[in-house]
Amino acid sequence: MDHKVWMYLAYLAVSVGLTVWVATTLSRNGLVFLEDVFEDGRLARAVNHLLVMGFYLLNLGYVTVAMRSSAAVPDAGRALEVLSTKIGLVLLVLGVLHFCNVFFLGRYRRGRLRRQQAQPPLPPAGRLPMHPQQRPPAAPQPGLA
Repeated sequence: MDHKVWMYLAYLAVSVGLTVWVATTLSRNGLVFLEDVFEDGRLARAVNHLLVMGFYLLNLGYVTVAMRSSAAVPDAGRALEVLSTKIGLVLLVLGVLHFCNVFFLGRYRRGRLRRQQAQPPLPPAGRLPMHPQQRPPAAPQPGLA
């Protein structure tokens, strides 16, 4: 087998392994966050499962689309260069997907907490008078008319 075939096999092994490891870690540790976001364990587990499935579909889809390389791979050194570029892109996709999940779930959680607050987020800074004081009308000044 030539260097390009070995590069493809290594790319698939590393990319699929990274995807499974990241998905498992995010699923296990993200469940606590989702339970806080949704306040319902059953709903949190269902959303967690759906997020993991979407994560697998998006990332493995990207891995398979990005697998093909038109670069010439004459030796093992060039194969490692192309492989590192491809795996780096996979890691960037994993990071962007993770960031998007955390960002949007955090926004949802903040909105839910804001709706649940019964008191204002900051205590009042002072007192307002019960009845606004009425000022007597100003007397006309002589010479200005």
